[in-house]
Amino acid sequence: MSTNTTYLIRGAKPLGASGTDILIHDGVIAALGADAATHQLAAEATIIEAAGQIALPGMVDLHTHLREPGREDAETVETGTRAAALGGFTSVHAMANSNPVADTAGVVEQVWSLGKRSGWVDVRPVGAVTVGLAGERLSEIGAMADSRAAVRVFSDDGICVFDPLVMRRALEYVKAFDGVIAQHAQEPRLTEGAQMNEGEVSAVLGLAGWPAVAEESIIARDVLLAEHVDSRLHICHVSTAGSVEIIRWAKSRGVKVTAEVTPHHLLLTDELVQSYDPVYKVNPPLRRQADVEALRAGLADGTIDIIGTDHAPHPSEAKECEWAAAAMGMTGLETALSVVQHTMIETGLISWADFARITSSAPAAIGRVEDQGRELAIGEPANITLVDSEARWIVDPFAMATKGRNSPFKGLELPGKVTHVFFHGHPTVRDGKLATPRITQES
Repeated sequence: MSTNTTYLIRGAKPLGASGTDILIHDGVIAALGADAATHQLAAEATIIEAAGQIALPGMVDLHTHLREPGREDAETVETGTRAAALGGFTSVHAMANSNPVADTAGVVEQVWSLGKRSGWVDVRPVGAVTVGLAGERLSEIGAMADSRAAVRVFSDDGICVFDPLVMRRALEYVKAFDGVIAQHAQEPRLTEGAQMNEGEVSAVLGLAGWPAVAEESIIARDVLLAEHVDSRLHICHVSTAGSVEIIRWAKSRGVKVTAEVTPHHLLLTDELVQSYDPVYKVNPPLRRQADVEALRAGLADGTIDIIGTDHAPHPSEAKECEWAAAAMGMTGLETALSVVQHTMIETGLISWADFARITSSAPAAIGRVEDQGRELAIGEPANITLVDSEARWIVDPFAMATKGRNSPFKGLELPGKVTHVFFHGHPTVRDGKLATPRITQES
C-alpha cells in the first residue's frame, strides 16, 4: 500500500462549476485553484487527472442495510461498504434489523468496529427504537448513544413503530442528546397481506393492495407527536404524493421533520409489477407515475431533504421465486448517483450543488456526522467523490461489489460514473475500481 498522503486533483469542477485544482495532504484539503499546483507540497503529490469531472463532497447514506451480524449470506459490512465506496459514498448508516437486532450497545459497537476494520467508508450504526423491533419496549437508546458508536439515529426500519405512546416516548428520549427517530411509516392493519401498491394495476393483477393512506396516516400522526414534544423526526423512504403534502404542511408549522426518498421511487412505477418479477417487490411499494412526479417535485423544492438508498440486498433464493414468497427490497448503493442524475439533474430539476446537498451535507447533518458532508474548502476533511457525468453505463448486477443481485435497474443504461473517491484523503476508488481501504490504528 502506498504511503503517499498527498494528491493533486487537476481540472475537476467542484459542484459542477469551473475546472480547478484540489490539493489533498494528510487527509485534508490543503489548497484550491491556482495555489494548489504551486503549493510547496504539490511537488510530492500523486497526480489525478480529472479535467471536466464533477467534484463532490463524499456521499452520505442515511439508510443502508449491511445485514451483518446474522445475515452474512445477503451482505456483510465488508461487501456492503465496498459497494458504497464504488457508488461514491464515504459514509453510510447501517440499519438495525440485523440478527441479533442492533438494540444494545454491544451490537452497535460490533457493527461500528466492523466498519472501522473494513476501512472503505465511515459506518454509523442505527440503533433500534424498540427491543427486538417488536414495538413494545424502548431499546437501550441511552447506552447506544453513549457507546463508542455514538448512535444518533434510531429506527425500527422494516417495521413501523405503530404504538403512538411508544413513539412519543422515543421522541422524548432522544431529545436529551439531539438524536432523531427515523420512522418506517406503515400502518400494519392497513397492509396485512399487501403485495403491491393499491390502485388500477393491483386490481387488474388481483394482488392485495398497499394503500397510500397506510403511509400517510402514520406520517400525519408522527409529525403531530414530534411537534407536541418538540423533537426530531425523520421519515424513511417517502413514496406517495400525499406524504409529500403532509411533510410540506408540517414544515410550514415549524415541525422538526426531515424526509428521504429512494432512487427507485424517483424512477420506477407499479406498472413494472405486471411482469411479476420479484425484483420489483419492495417496501414501500412502487407507486403511480403521479407519485413519482410528486416525489421529484418535493425533492427539488426541499420538502424532501435527502436521498436514502434503502440498499436492501437479498440472497438469490429470496428473489428467484414466485412473487408472493419473495422478499421485499432492492440494492441501491452502486446505482444511486446515476439514477438521481438521470431523474433530477438531466431533467433540470436540480443542479450538482443541489445534488451535494441532498446526498451529502443534509444527510450528514440529520445523522449528526460532523466530519462528513463538509464543503470542498481549505482545511476541510478530504472526503471527495469525482464523477464523469458524461459517461454512460449498462447496469449489470453481477458486476457489482454487493452480494445482492436484486437490482431493479438491470440492463438499463444510466448516466454518470464514479471515477475516484477519497475517504479522509485516502483513495478508496481509483479509475472506477476499488483501490485500497483506509486502515487506521483505531481499526
